[in-house]
Amino acid sequence: MTDKNITKDAMYDAVAPDDFESMLELDRYGNRSSAFDKIISATHDHFWDPLDKAYIDFDEPFDMENQPLVPEDLVIALSTEYVSNHLSDPKQRTRFINQSVLRSFSSILHGEQGALNLSASLCHVLKDQGAQEYAANQTREEARHVTAFAKYIKARWGKPVECGPALKSLLVEIIAAPEVYKKIIGMQMLVEGLAMGAFATFFKEIHDPLGKKLLQLVMTDEAFHHKFGKIWADRTVPKLTAEEHAIIEDWAAHCFQTLLFNLVSPHQQLDLYREFGLDPDKVVEEYGQIMTDDLRREHMKEQTNIFRVLVKTLLNAGIITDRTKAFYAMYVDLEELKAEGDRMVGDDIAEEGIRHLQAINFKDRAAPVTIAAE
Repeated sequence: MTDKNITKDAMYDAVAPDDFESMLELDRYGNRSSAFDKIISATHDHFWDPLDKAYIDFDEPFDMENQPLVPEDLVIALSTEYVSNHLSDPKQRTRFINQSVLRSFSSILHGEQGALNLSASLCHVLKDQGAQEYAANQTREEARHVTAFAKYIKARWGKPVECGPALKSLLVEIIAAPEVYKKIIGMQMLVEGLAMGAFATFFKEIHDPLGKKLLQLVMTDEAFHHKFGKIWADRTVPKLTAEEHAIIEDWAAHCFQTLLFNLVSPHQQLDLYREFGLDPDKVVEEYGQIMTDDLRREHMKEQTNIFRVLVKTLLNAGIITDRTKAFYAMYVDLEELKAEGDRMVGDDIAEEGIRHLQAINFKDRAAPVTIAAE
């Protein structure tokens, strides 16, 4: 383990990815943290299979030609006079909305692939058996998310679009980082927090019953992934030196700023505008006129706003201090967030989904167990 990992608890001790010999140390097999046992055991409660129609049927139809997937006000570009006037035909407008949603779901798919690779990479570096088993479980769950979102996109659009440059760059940076704290803050706290906010928003607004069902199923897993990052913060942040806290705080601010100013930027959807005969420069210009800091602050008053969720995650983890609070306070009332407590957006949706899965998974406990694969 290197000092750069900023480890304050033995259950987060890490080695180099190619140091397999350390995994064979005899004493390691006798040391196992119990901090993740409840999360690991709970995987049985929220198991689901994207290939089993008892859980979700990707053959469910939806009229993509005539019905928009989400309300128009979720597609900010349509708030500009230029885009709205250009897309006056109802069917063309519907197609624009649905193609915009494709960009969002493609980003989600790429993010799930990033989470899959990252959780798999944690299995190579975490020495604690409990932490390693949790990471292995998350890897399995992220794998089914990739399968499920790929199947949903195929059913509704045929294929995804390329990962946006800003998200792609951040995912590559997080996954390639040798420091465990960068992986946990970047992925387990921020990207997973972002996902919960996005899923909660789409779950509330999407008109497609299949999409709504998919989002809830994924949220039953993501709520636990987010807790892994919270456990790390609870065990680590209070023990940081001022220098170490500054390093972690700056990394978190870097990730947040990258997401805030790029993820929903019109610069990330230039191909969409060209596809509909729009001048990308004109769209970006008018978008900039309406998407002011004042509007960002107004949007962040919504409980499901994805960036509000991120700030709350960092604040509850004790990562935001006087050094950086002015940056976050530009967009959200930190005192208001503190008063909301630890409950995260999407937890209610996830819990309802888990009760549904328990009814499926445990309806016949006496069923015979088949171990052999077909």
